[in-house]
Amino acid sequence: MADFLFASSGDWIAWRRTSDDRFLFNGDGDAIGWFPWGDADAVNMDGDYLGTVVGNRLLRKESQPYRGYPGYPGYPGYPGYPGYPGYAGHASTPAGFADVPKRLLKG
Repeated sequence: MADFLFASSGDWIAWRRTSDDRFLFNGDGDAIGWFPWGDADAVNMDGDYLGTVVGNRLLRKESQPYRGYPGYPGYPGYPGYPGYPGYAGHASTPAGFADVPKRLLKG
């Protein structure tokens, strides 16, 4: 089952095929990042920090220490059509987090 991720505004911004999928996709099905360390931190396809999964939100830490080069993720394959999850409702961002800039969510 797809794992949908939202901005603090409640708008759907990204998804994974399952909650333990290594790859992160935007609503168009473009690979926008991956989870190289097996935790909640995602990097873009070039290896730069993208954001962190906090509950059902994809947020960006305002200060993220460099964790080293994560390598190359390989080809994520075609994820298929995720459906439309709707609106998650507004949620305040935790201290030290902000929304991921929309320019980083393009494939």
